[in-house]
Amino acid sequence: MSQAAEFHNLDTPVGGIPRELAPGLTTQIFPGEGAMLSIVTIAPNAAGTLHAHPEEQWGVLLDGSAVRVQGGEEIPVKKGDFWRTPGGVPHTMRAGPEGARVLDIFSPPRPEYRVAGKGFGTG
Repeated sequence: MSQAAEFHNLDTPVGGIPRELAPGLTTQIFPGEGAMLSIVTIAPNAAGTLHAHPEEQWGVLLDGSAVRVQGGEEIPVKKGDFWRTPGGVPHTMRAGPEGARVLDIFSPPRPEYRVAGKGFGTG
């Protein structure tokens, strides 16, 4: 069996599950058995909604600039910065004037992200 379907590209995320998280925030989701990747595009100066979920989340800022709001703190991040968000910690992201692209990694995979839809899922 060919493994070609298991290979993807960050700049052209074909084959993922699309989701509109909030106005100006879209993602392509790639679920696996024990982890899930989400490539999030944030429009200039757009912001997500403060939310929390039980899954652990890691994030990497791929492009642009942003402010990570997490656990009541606002932390500026630049390209190449990465962070961990423990399960249950309220968080969101606000893009800078050039927008931002973020690679999020969830473990275990978020059940609500296994299908196309809208929103961040749990509150």
